[in-house]
Amino acid sequence: MTLCATLDNEAQRLADMPGLTTVIVDLREATNVDSTALGFLAKVALAVKARLDHPPTIVVDHPDVRRMLDVMGFSRYFTLVQAPIAEPAGGLAELPAVKADEEGLQERILEAHRILMRMNEHNRAEFQPLVDLLEAQQQRSDS
Repeated sequence: MTLCATLDNEAQRLADMPGLTTVIVDLREATNVDSTALGFLAKVALAVKARLDHPPTIVVDHPDVRRMLDVMGFSRYFTLVQAPIAEPAGGLAELPAVKADEEGLQERILEAHRILMRMNEHNRAEFQPLVDLLEAQQQRSDS
């Protein structure tokens, strides 16, 4: 959740990047991925879908993370591989952290879950109650 502004900015940056040919997401060190991060990973896939010849790749080591990606239907949008992989010539870089205020954070969390719900019916059923709750909270704070 703390990285949602970073992931959101990266999805937009990738969508606008000229000459983009490959996207690799390195989750080798992840032991857990929350639903907000999953939503923004889905946003990355949707942002670059029409621009790439092959789907983006997620590299994952931890079996729980892999299982989560499988259950959420990520294999329809990504190529899922286990490490080790040959790193690209320029290496892999950490994303710079982007700060967000509380209102921006709430909006991004809501967007991430809406994106997850669009991926498949399982996700829609899983996240609809949370999205309804977040929307109600947002309406109360806007009043």
